[in-house]
Amino acid sequence: MRKRLLPKLSYSNVIASIALFVALGGAAVAAGLPKHSVGPNQLKRGAVTAAAIRKRAVTSGKLAPKAVTADKIGPNAVLPGNIGNGAITSAKIGGGAVIASSIKNGVITNPKLGSAAVNTSKLAANAVTTPILANGSVTLAKLSPEVTPLVGTLKPGQTLRGVFDVGGTGGVAADTSHGGVSYQFPLSGTAPTATVLKKGQTTANCPGIGTGSAPSATAGNLCVYLTEEVNLDGTAPLAAENNTRLGFGLIAKAKAGGDYTAFGQWALTAP
Repeated sequence: MRKRLLPKLSYSNVIASIALFVALGGAAVAAGLPKHSVGPNQLKRGAVTAAAIRKRAVTSGKLAPKAVTADKIGPNAVLPGNIGNGAITSAKIGGGAVIASSIKNGVITNPKLGSAAVNTSKLAANAVTTPILANGSVTLAKLSPEVTPLVGTLKPGQTLRGVFDVGGTGGVAADTSHGGVSYQFPLSGTAPTATVLKKGQTTANCPGIGTGSAPSATAGNLCVYLTEEVNLDGTAPLAAENNTRLGFGLIAKAKAGGDYTAFGQWALTAP
C-alpha cells in the first residue's frame, strides 16, 4: 500500500499565518467597536494630529477656559466680526496694549469717551481751532486777564496807547486850541496822574516812546509825549485838562499869529 506524503510547515509559513490572523482580527475588532467607546485612555499621546481633525470640528464648547493664549493667535486672525458685543472689557486689555496705530480711523466717537476723559494734557498743540469752537462758547469768563477786555474796565497792569493832534490858526499870539481823548476802556477807579512831556523828555513814571510807536507809562499814570510842534508857546506849549478815569483833554497854545500844531503819542496804564 502506498503512503501519501504530506508537506511539512516551514517557519515562514507559520509567521505569515499569524500575521494574517492578526490583521484580519484587528480590522474585525476596529469594525466592531461600538460608538463612543474610544475615550482619552485609548488614545496614544500625540495620536490626534491636525490632519485627523475635521474642519470646524473644534467649536467654542471644546475649548477649555483660557486655552487660547496670545501666541496661539495668528496675525490679523481676530477681526471685528469675530468679537462679540461687549466681549472686550477694560480688564481684558493689558497696559499699553492699545496704541494709536491699533485704532481704526473714526472708531472713537463721542459716546465712546468717558466723562472728562479729554483733559488739557490730552490735547495736542494748536488742536483747538476756530471751527472746533461752538458759537457762543468763548465767554468773557473764559478769557484770561492778559486778553484785552472786550467789555468793562481796563484790567490792572494793562496799557492803552494812542495819538493826538491839537492846533489851529491863531489870529494873535497866545491863541489856544482844545482837544479831547476818550479811553476805549475806562479805568475802574480814580483818574490817573497826568504828565505832559516835551519832545525827548522822560521821567521815572513816563520812560518814553522807545524806538518805535510804543509809548509807555507805569501803573496809575497817563503820559502825554509831544513829538512834533509848530509855532507853540515856549513856556506852556501843551497842557492836560479835564483828566478823568474816562479820558483826558489837551490844550495847545500858540507862540505867535498863524498856524500852530501839537503832535504826539500817549500811554495809560491801569493801577
